[in-house]
Amino acid sequence: MQTRPAPAPVRRSVPGRIRVISGVTAAALALLFAALAAGAWTVGDGLRVIGRDAGPQVVATAGLYLALSDMDAQVADALIMGDSYDRERQRAVDRYERRRSEANQALLKAFELSGDNPAERRTVQSVLDGLGRYERLAAQALLLDERSPHPPGRPPDDVVLLHRQATDLMRLVLLPQAYNLTLENGTIVRQTYDDKALTVPLLRGAVVLAGLLALGCLLVLQVYLARRFRRVLGPALLAATVATAVALLFGSNVLAQDEQALREAKTAGFDSVLTLARARAISNSMQGDQSRYLLDQARADTYEHMYLDKSLSVLYVEAGNLETYHAKVTGGSGEGFRGLLGPELVGRSGKAAMDAYRRFQAADMDFRARAADGQVREAVEARLRPVGEAFDAYDRSLVALSEQHENAFERAIGRGESTLDGLWRLLPSAIGVIGLLVVAGVWPRLKEYR
Repeated sequence: MQTRPAPAPVRRSVPGRIRVISGVTAAALALLFAALAAGAWTVGDGLRVIGRDAGPQVVATAGLYLALSDMDAQVADALIMGDSYDRERQRAVDRYERRRSEANQALLKAFELSGDNPAERRTVQSVLDGLGRYERLAAQALLLDERSPHPPGRPPDDVVLLHRQATDLMRLVLLPQAYNLTLENGTIVRQTYDDKALTVPLLRGAVVLAGLLALGCLLVLQVYLARRFRRVLGPALLAATVATAVALLFGSNVLAQDEQALREAKTAGFDSVLTLARARAISNSMQGDQSRYLLDQARADTYEHMYLDKSLSVLYVEAGNLETYHAKVTGGSGEGFRGLLGPELVGRSGKAAMDAYRRFQAADMDFRARAADGQVREAVEARLRPVGEAFDAYDRSLVALSEQHENAFERAIGRGESTLDGLWRLLPSAIGVIGLLVVAGVWPRLKEYR
């Protein structure tokens, strides 16, 4: 008796193949969305650390150097005023107190940022201890100077000796520690940026590869169903393919935009703000060196050389002495200068900063000429009036320039967070919609074999 071959194994292989292709497609889609989620989380972490957490805190701790240097500058200013500038002396003392409060606040932020890092915590504690010693020495010098009236210029020897101890503690201990603290804290931002700059492009590449794999699987599934069932492409699977392509393009574009936002926030924002904060602090210390130049005749040459070294770090030109530096800065165009301000002197605000710095150096040149001629009272007047006014204008120009970079920083972070929010809103919807469309395209074909 002849028996007919059973067609069941062949029929059962069709739904099996459909399930296999559908499973591979689902796995590819899951890989795509996992890569998108990983990329979004990674870039979001970078935006949070650089834009909302460590970045602003590092900039705040950079103000520690400015506050400390200005404290010492105000003490020197108060000591050279003698008994002829009562109102100005009180303003200097009041500003000293404000800067002391700012320094304490910056140290608290630095302590918070240090986390569980014992080395950074020891540095913060060391600065706090040193600041306490400096405040005692400065208070003794100011009190003794007040009790020893003298004309503008050099105070009595015992006041000068106390000031030497205080300014040496500030210059040799506190300011280097404050600068190192900012560098250590800035490492958090740099490491975060370097990590994200390496990881985000890799994840974006993974998104593209996973997306192309998912699109390929969807196309294979549609072609197989169309050929096996002799039908045109199913609308549900076609919609799923289009939705996947949209998710791929949108997701990879968001990651690319956020990568660019991170780059702008770090290079055009954070780096410049930190550089300008350091330039302001060093410039403020330069102003203190002017007063110390009059205050301590035994160290006048030392303070003049220190002023030159700091000027070269702010804006560098080839100059072996302060006279040559003055001539080149006040007579030059400002183009091609290096140093902290060199790369920042672009645009209208950069030109304004350069012009203000040039006027400050010109005022310093006149101030030193008066001091060299023995016109001590006139030199003090020049230091407190034209030099001080020129410095204030220069400092305001740096603040304006820094605010531009701060705005660029905030815009970049805000833009990155905004586009990232759109991606996070897309992901759940895309997963649900594409999953339902795939099921709607495959389930009716499987039902035909039941």
